[in-house]
Amino acid sequence: MAVLHNPKRIVVKVGTSTLTYDNGKMNIRRLRRLVTVLADVVNSGIEVALVTSGAIGVGVGKLGLKEKPGDTPGRQAAATVGQCELMFMYDKFFGEYSHIVGQLLITKSDVENEERRANLINAFEKLFHFGAIPIINENDAVAVEEIVYGDNDSLSAIVAALIQADALIILSDIDGLYDANPTENEDAQLIPVVREITDEVFAMAGGHGTKFSTGGMITKLHAAKIAASAGIDTILLNGTEPENIYKVLDGRQIGTFFKAPERKELS
Repeated sequence: MAVLHNPKRIVVKVGTSTLTYDNGKMNIRRLRRLVTVLADVVNSGIEVALVTSGAIGVGVGKLGLKEKPGDTPGRQAAATVGQCELMFMYDKFFGEYSHIVGQLLITKSDVENEERRANLINAFEKLFHFGAIPIINENDAVAVEEIVYGDNDSLSAIVAALIQADALIILSDIDGLYDANPTENEDAQLIPVVREITDEVFAMAGGHGTKFSTGGMITKLHAAKIAASAGIDTILLNGTEPENIYKVLDGRQIGTFFKAPERKELS
């Protein structure tokens, strides 16, 4: 069995499918439950950074579109509308628990450029020092490459490495990694612990997200591999029950635990 032991700093990633209904509208009840849990976790003394998807999906819903635009400018426009709505709701709900949030919109170049990377890390550390909760998303309005090729699962792992988090918790619409597709095979078994992400493990993954989201199990495995390379454990949970985060932090086995090797010093 693999479990967390007294983490001091965690990254939580929440996907579009967790934050929205099938019609693209925001799932306010679930968002409130998630914020309640995370606010309580912060109250316990654990630092939390939240990587949130959903800007494009929420923008699609608010604009009354039937599905995510097929063109990049359309997705960019939807993201600008959705990001405003997301941050308004996060600020409102976290504020009810007297927590302050700060928004960071990141592009690949922010991480790859040495000076900007250092500035980004400094901003994170000051936010934690001030007691604020960093809320992170890709800068979809300008980062065309990320919209086309990227995903927030990988971003969450990169953020976890940047801030040297103790764990990455990814909330999805599935209980964890199965040895077969559980929607097609009733005998599919949940894999509780993965100690190495091999080609065989990647072969178990399938699916490409929903019409309002990007990604699927493949992107979560890529994220877990990125985190593992930095010595960070990843736990994949079903985001429909945000209270499952408590179970993880209490040292209980739930979802799929991707065990990382010992942490390496970041260059």
